[in-house]
Parts: sequence; structure tokens; C-alpha cells
Amino acid sequence: MRSEELGETLLPKRLALPIFASDPLSSVAYATQEILLVLTVGGTAFLYLTPWVAAGVVALMVVVVASYRQVVHAYPSGGGSYEVVSRNLGPNSGLVVAASLLVDYVMTVAVSVASGVDNIISAFNGLADYRVAMAVGFVALLMAMNLRGVRESGNAFAAPTYLFIGGMLLMIVTGLVRVVFGDAPVAPSAAFGIAPEHGGDSLAGLGLLVLALRAFASGCTALTGVEAISNGVPAFRAPKSRNAATTMAVMGGTAVVMFVGVTALALIAKVHYVDDACRLTGLAGDCANYTQQTVIAQLASAVFGGSDSILFYLIQAATALVLILAANTAFNGFPLLASILAEHRYLPRQMHTRGDRLAFSNGIIALAVVAGALLWLYDADVTSLIHLYILGVFTSFTLSQIGMVKHWNRLLAGPAQGAVRAAAHRSRVINGLGAVTTALVLVIVLLTKFTQGAWLAVVAALVLWLMMRGIRRHYDTVAAELAVEDPRAESVRPAKVHGIVLVSKLHKPTLRALGYAEAFRPDTLEAVTVEVEKDATAELRAQWEAYGIQVPLTVLDSPYREITRPVVSYVRAGRRTSPRDAVAVFIPEYVVGHWWEHLLHNQSALWLKSRLLFSSGVMVISVPWQLASAPRADHPARRAPGAVRRGEPNRPAAAAATAAEPATEPAAEPAPGAEDRQVAEQL
Repeated sequence: MRSEELGETLLPKRLALPIFASDPLSSVAYATQEILLVLTVGGTAFLYLTPWVAAGVVALMVVVVASYRQVVHAYPSGGGSYEVVSRNLGPNSGLVVAASLLVDYVMTVAVSVASGVDNIISAFNGLADYRVAMAVGFVALLMAMNLRGVRESGNAFAAPTYLFIGGMLLMIVTGLVRVVFGDAPVAPSAAFGIAPEHGGDSLAGLGLLVLALRAFASGCTALTGVEAISNGVPAFRAPKSRNAATTMAVMGGTAVVMFVGVTALALIAKVHYVDDACRLTGLAGDCANYTQQTVIAQLASAVFGGSDSILFYLIQAATALVLILAANTAFNGFPLLASILAEHRYLPRQMHTRGDRLAFSNGIIALAVVAGALLWLYDADVTSLIHLYILGVFTSFTLSQIGMVKHWNRLLAGPAQGAVRAAAHRSRVINGLGAVTTALVLVIVLLTKFTQGAWLAVVAALVLWLMMRGIRRHYDTVAAELAVEDPRAESVRPAKVHGIVLVSKLHKPTLRALGYAEAFRPDTLEAVTVEVEKDATAELRAQWEAYGIQVPLTVLDSPYREITRPVVSYVRAGRRTSPRDAVAVFIPEYVVGHWWEHLLHNQSALWLKSRLLFSSGVMVISVPWQLASAPRADHPARRAPGAVRRGEPNRPAAAAATAAEPATEPAAEPAPGAEDRQVAEQL
């Protein structure tokens, strides 16, 4: 796609919702499960805390969504939390947010895909042995789809997201209707008891509070990805801020309804889900080989009449699909944030470059590689990965809300009056409440998850923060070094230019390099060869004299059969003798057409160039010689993919049409080798 077509990739709200909000919507599939997983530490004794924990998560969701709607209106350029914090709290705090979000985006991909694979295995237990391969394969598929461009990925992901929302609402409504009519659904695991962990059933006071806080922290996974819309405002159609804010409100309302419905049904159906299947009492068979169905799978089975019903498979398919596609939130947020960081010189400039489909290809590939490695390292296990999750989310939540409070304070300190001032006061209250709430949750998450693996996320964010500061320092140093202070002083010409043509043997590439060097008209010109074998050097001298070449030939001795070191030492010695002079080194090179031919040619030339480039005042000039296997400009080229769609002419046909036109001065085609013989004669 051409750069001018960027506007055609802007998204309407119906596509923006599945692209940017699939993560918080799909987290409904495992947020309730994570709450139950923690509360069952005491068997079934503490499941009564579930509604209170869920209520806390819902309240937090409402506060965060309301807070980020203010961010969308105040900072529509798409930086999200990073831009808010950088502008209001300083660049170092902004980097903390950026590092936290980058880590969290990676975890979003890993957790979403692993959870999706879990739901597939819940329907087809025989696939359990292929868990890791399936997870890594899905990440590769997501990468390929996103490389096709934002709009294309949105079209592909819209149907599964809306299918999941419809399926969940159908399951919730059907289950609640059955409760009203006295036919409450019963989960397959309701018949199992749960053996409490050692001492878990005797928790009281502070221990019970810690357990409830741990469950709340796990349930807060429902909030992951909420900030993605604020990062992606530039991708919306105009009016961008209003459309983004509307999409965020729809996302928040839908997520709350589904989360509350799933949690209520899980309690009604008596779903039991534990970290170790051997804690389930009354389980027949070997507990070590028993695969627990996910909470969603158990609810679908209970509501729709068993795990062999069509609607059960429909819910499982939609859930697995949307969980895997929920990683698309990260595939849109990570590359965009990386692009902004690269623009600010905190990441390599390659991250700022759009690919040929106008997607940030390098960021997409980097995210897929890191997430795939994480899935392989943790065996695609959701329980293990979830502990690394959400810490970065609440770090960015908290700092961005503090930044927004400072933003409104600055606005209110100015000349704003009337409706603008009233709106600023209202927004400051919302963001202030968001800052206090998310800061409290951040402390809870840090205390309850740090020793369970969250420390790895902290270390990863710290390493990223240090790396980005180092990259910025490097770019600043290079910019200062290359800055022009005095144009006249910086553009002083060298006193003389000494030309050196590197020669291994006398053949056509050597003759072309000599002719090319002559055309540059250096002050002095010599050919240099390295004597590795005396017989080969003697033969070269004889050919040099037989051809009558006027360029002097210098032979460098190499007792250790090296080529690079003698040449580099010779060039640098000349520079030390005349530091105001420049040296132009001409290197003949083969141009080949097959990858394996690169292994057979040009290795010495590449190594020589890499060494000479570090020598001050030395210019390295490659003189190519195209072998027969190399594609040439006068050969008909195969049309590139998509050429018809882009309206490009058929190159062979265009060439034929050009040849058919009468030429005013027809030129005869030179005979093979005529050019080289002419050069040799001139020399």
C-alpha cells in the first residue's frame, strides 16, 4: 500500500471494538476462574467471598474506563499513558510506563493464547500433549495476519469477537432464565469436594484479608488491555476522540455485564476449579492425568445440557478463538507504542518504520518472537504466566491518572472559564479517584504476586527502562557528534586523494576497477596486491607487464598468509604520513544471483571493507562485476506481486513496446568483452 493510502486504513467503531478491546472483553473467560482458583485454598469455605471480590473488580473497571475516557479527550495523538506521563511527570516517569506497557503487551499475547489453547483442550482432551506447539503456532498466525495491515486484521477479527459476545450473553441469559424457572444449571465439578491446602481452611483475620486481596488481584486481569484504545486513537475515523471514547464506554459496559454474568452463573452452578486436580475429592481415576475443564466450559456444559451439545462446542470455539485473537490488542498496541518510542529515540529507529502494508512490521515481529519464546519457556501454562501479568498494567494506570490530575491542575491555573473550567473540575475528580484506586490495587498486586513470579516482570521492566535510556543516550551522542557547527570548516577538501585498487589476480573485474579508479582522477593511483603465494604473485607481475598497464603495482608481503591486516596496515601508514590526505580504496566485487554463491565469493572483500570502514579518512568504493547468474537491468523482470492491482505496466511488454518504437540514432550492441578490451588498451 502506498503511503498516501494511510487514511484508508482508519477504523470505524464496529471494527475498532474487536481490534482494540478484544483483550478486556475476552479476559472474562479467565478472570472469574482466577478468583475461584485463589479462594479454593481453603476448600469451599471461602467461596462466599467471590461476589465481594467480583464487586471490587467491577467498581475498579468503571473507575478505570471513566478515567481513560478523559485521557482520550485530552491526548488524542495516541501516546496514551506514555504521552500523559511524559508530558506531566517527566521523561523518566514516561519511560517507566513505556517499559511496563511493553512487558504487559508481551504478557497479553502469552496469557491470551495460552488460555485459548486451554479452552480448545477442554473440548478435545487428546490435544493436551500439543499445548506448546499449538500456542506458538497461533502466535505465528497472529503475526502473519497483522503484517497484512490494521484494517485487514480488523475484518478478520470482528466476526469471532462479536460471536463470543453473543455466545456469552446467550449462555448467561439462558442460565439465569433456568434459575428463574427452578431449573438451576449444575456444573460437572459440583459433585467434587475440594481438599483445603495445609492450614488454608483455618484462615482468619489478617490471613483471610490477604486471601481476599490475592483473589482480587487475580480478578483484576479483567482490566488488561483497557488502555489500548487510548494508545490507538489515531487509528479511528474522525471525530477520533469522540469515537474512541464511545468505543471505550461500549467495551467497559459489555465487559462488566459478561463478567458479572459469568461470576453469578459460576456460583449458582457450583463450579469448582483448583490449581491441582488431586485436591478434588471424589474424583475417579488418576488425578495426575485428569484435565480440568475451564470455568467457561463447565458453565456451557451445565447450561446447554452437557459437553456433547452443539451450543457447548459453539461456546468453546468462540471462546478459544476470541482468546487467541485477543492477543491482537497487543499486536496493535505494542508496535504503535514502540513506534512512538523510536520516534523519541528510546528504541531503534527501525521500530518507527511502516512495512509495505502500512503496519509497523518490525514491532509486530519483535512482539511475536518474544511472546512465542515465553510460551515455550513456561509450557503455555496460564497459571504460571498469570503471575507475571497485570503488574505493568496498574503501574501505567496509576502514573497516567496522577499525570492527568496534574494536567487538569495546570489547565485550571490558566485562563479557562465557564463550561471548560467546570469540565476540567469534573475530569480532575474522576482522574483523582482513578489515581487513588489504581495505586491501592498496584500495592495489592505487588504484595500478593511478587513472590509468585511477578518479580520477573519487575526485572524485565527495569532492564527495558535501562536499555531505552542507553539507546537515547547513544542517539543523543551521535547527533551531537554529527551536528554541523561551522559549515566552512566541516567541508574542507583533503589536500590530495590517493587511489588504491586492490588486486588478487588480473581479470575482468580488476580491469573494470582500474578503469573506474582512473575516471575518478585521483592525485595518485596504485594497484595493491598481497603476496600469499610467490608463484601467483610472479604470474600477476608477468601479466601486468604483458598488458602494459601503466598503473604501478605494489606487492605487500604476508608471511602469515593474511590478506586483511597487511592492506589495513599499509593504508593506515599512508594516512599517518599525510594526515590531511584522503585514501580511496577500490575493491572489485562479484555480484551473484543465488544465495549459495555468496558463500563462495566476496568473503575477503567483505572482511576488508568492515576493517577499512573504521579507518579515518579512508573511503571504500565497491566496483561490482555481475556474473551470468545475477539478474541484470536489461533482462525482463518478473512482475512483483500485486502489480496488476497497483496499475504497474507489464515490464516485458513495456520493454517490447519501447523496442518497437523507431530510434533516431540506433546504437550497435558492443561485442562481448569489447568494453574490457577498450579499458585495457587505454590503460
